[in-house]
Amino acid sequence: MQAAPVRATAIPSLTTALRAVESLLMSGGQRTARRNAWTSVLEDRRRAKDRVEAQRVLDQNLVARP
Repeated sequence: MQAAPVRATAIPSLTTALRAVESLLMSGGQRTARRNAWTSVLEDRRRAKDRVEAQRVLDQNLVARP
């Protein structure tokens, strides 16, 4: 019995497939704007998470002091 042949090309990831569809549907400027907006959303989420962590540390230190 022979082994199945190995594929020479990789199957594209979901992200790659979505970007391909995006490039067909949108002009370059819209695509750049959408990516910049998403990057901003992710950065805002990161900053919010950092603020919550900093507040937690401050609250713990204030409670620990007599």
